[in-house]
Amino acid sequence: MTTVSATEILACFDAQMRRDLSPPSPTWRVERTDRVVRWVSPPELTWGCGVQWSDLDEDTADGGIAEQVSYFAGLARRFEWKTYGHDRPADLGARLRAAGLEAGAEEALVIGAVDDVAAATAGAVPPPRITVRCLDNGEPLDGIAALQSAVWGGDWAWLIAELRQEQRADPTALSIHVAEADDQIVCAGWVRFHRDTQFASLWGGSTLREWRGRGIYRSLVARRAGQARERGLRHLQVDASPESRPILERLGLHVVSTTTPYVWSPPPS
Repeated sequence: MTTVSATEILACFDAQMRRDLSPPSPTWRVERTDRVVRWVSPPELTWGCGVQWSDLDEDTADGGIAEQVSYFAGLARRFEWKTYGHDRPADLGARLRAAGLEAGAEEALVIGAVDDVAAATAGAVPPPRITVRCLDNGEPLDGIAALQSAVWGGDWAWLIAELRQEQRADPTALSIHVAEADDQIVCAGWVRFHRDTQFASLWGGSTLREWRGRGIYRSLVARRAGQARERGLRHLQVDASPESRPILERLGLHVVSTTTPYVWSPPPS
């Protein structure tokens, strides 16, 4: 079992996956100051703008928040400030809400060693009637949108647009896996391989209710951990919902912090 302190893991995560992370396409701008790193996506996209990392304190937080709101208001762009439980100051979330940003759901930041997760999921196989495979680049993704809508409701066209844009920008940086029963996608998950980092991150994992509790999610984690291992990466990271967190903890990942998105939207014109 790999032993690394939570402090060491968080320092590595903050440096590689927040402060110095490259966006999914060179068409995005990365703008850095001593205290904030923000991304600005191309104007034709409705997503992707946001604050990736901040180093604020009680004296600089309100001014730093006001500066980002003013900046994105000038662009008339919605943006997300993705906070973590270990960010400073301790009341950063309250200050963001006071500045007009709306909080999303809190999730657990879980990180595990790739080798530990690969070992914990060794031999994981899907149940009978289920086929698990990796989608080829260019395959239709509409079945994933239908799955997400069935599980969570709403329109998930934005997710498909995001995944397709990432595939076009760098086909090697994203791998999408699906579990199918009779040609219907019953679970889907993808893994992002982040350039110039030691991390792969796991996303998705929604499963149709009637197929839960049968090891499908575990099988998808195993496949993605195997890919990360083949690439020589060290860490797997997940923003885990309350439903997936206990499963991931059994598979060798550990809670090291929390993460909460705060979103600001320009007023209607």
